[in-house]
Amino acid sequence: MNDAQRGARQPREPDWLSVEEAGKIILSRVPRLDSESVPLAEVLGRVLAEDIESEIAHPPWDNSAMDGFAVRSEDVTSASPEQPVILRVSEEVPAGKFPAGSVQPGTAIKIMTGAPVPDGADGVTRLEHTEPGPEADTIRVLNGGDAGRNIRRRGEDLKIGDRPLASGTLVRPAEVGVLAMLGLPRVTVYRRPRVGILATGDELADFDELALVRAGERIMNSNSYALAAQVIETGAEPELLGIARDNPESLRERLEASAGCDALITSAGLAVGEHDYVKEVLDDLGMEFLFYRVKMRPGSPFTFGMLGQKPVFALPGNPVSAMVTYEVMVRPALRTMMGLRDVERPRKRVTLAEPVKTRGRLTHFYRAVLEATEDGGWSAKLTGPQGSGILTSMARADALLKVPADCELSAGAEVEAIFLRDL
Repeated sequence: MNDAQRGARQPREPDWLSVEEAGKIILSRVPRLDSESVPLAEVLGRVLAEDIESEIAHPPWDNSAMDGFAVRSEDVTSASPEQPVILRVSEEVPAGKFPAGSVQPGTAIKIMTGAPVPDGADGVTRLEHTEPGPEADTIRVLNGGDAGRNIRRRGEDLKIGDRPLASGTLVRPAEVGVLAMLGLPRVTVYRRPRVGILATGDELADFDELALVRAGERIMNSNSYALAAQVIETGAEPELLGIARDNPESLRERLEASAGCDALITSAGLAVGEHDYVKEVLDDLGMEFLFYRVKMRPGSPFTFGMLGQKPVFALPGNPVSAMVTYEVMVRPALRTMMGLRDVERPRKRVTLAEPVKTRGRLTHFYRAVLEATEDGGWSAKLTGPQGSGILTSMARADALLKVPADCELSAGAEVEAIFLRDL
């Protein structure tokens, strides 16, 4: 099949979409995955698929925030080292026990942190503001500043019927704590997308062919491992499909191996040269092509479509191009499939530490190192050469700078940065 015949099989519209247009199309088509119930111990990093409603009050009773003495404010407000107030201690209440009596005028109940506050008390005087009294079972209160304080009220954190966590919430350690506090041994979350990752090219080698790489006869398949790491960081599960060679039979075999995946990522093989078959084979498999190129650099030859309900992201082969298009286009889509409401990385305006320019109609994504400034902002400097094959530029990068098409910016200008690290 020659180039003209292959081009005729694949319609070329829509094409050359803006970054924003392409992103909208992707997010409008990717499906949200179904849900599953998982044990609380396995819920970290998952996304809630239900609103969580509290069936308990927390704390369940008024309890002490300090080790000290439950008292009546009117008894202790005037206390000072010069004029201490003497109170009789009627009982002691450790955490996990309930008081037998109440606080009467002129008395106190010794109480530990978390223990229920007895009736009659409206404050807890901490231990360090007291000393033993002149008689057994008495104390001197030396400071009245705790009057009316140091009590955690019933339902202060959660009331019955409260909804502390909404569907679409990413579960972090604090959310795990809340779920445990509510007594939930299992939680309903969205499934993690299983993402097939396929590299293509006769020039690629994996670790079993490392000798060929060292001999200068092949190059390592870095894309599969870098993309798999990005997928894991996103919160999804990668499935490495290996390397498809530059012929339709090999490609079809590897693509069909992704049958159990929720999404598919390929890298390389998108051009219209004699040995680039990715689009042709995807077409044969029945893919609905939604667009073929995006006005971005690196990463312009980026194709998106659907194989049934499975999103397919066909990325360019240069390592930086593949990683950048993943960050800009694929990551938000996978996070949407995971059920998240906030699918974008943090974006902030940063100040250029050096001039930057672009040419042509493409939005550029430059790799940059960020440095905090005295005014609380960020200064951005390029990682060095920005070629799409310089993978070390991604390793050094704190952020991607989104620079508009055909512009020349001087040092001190502001641009939008997509933060790649937690700084």
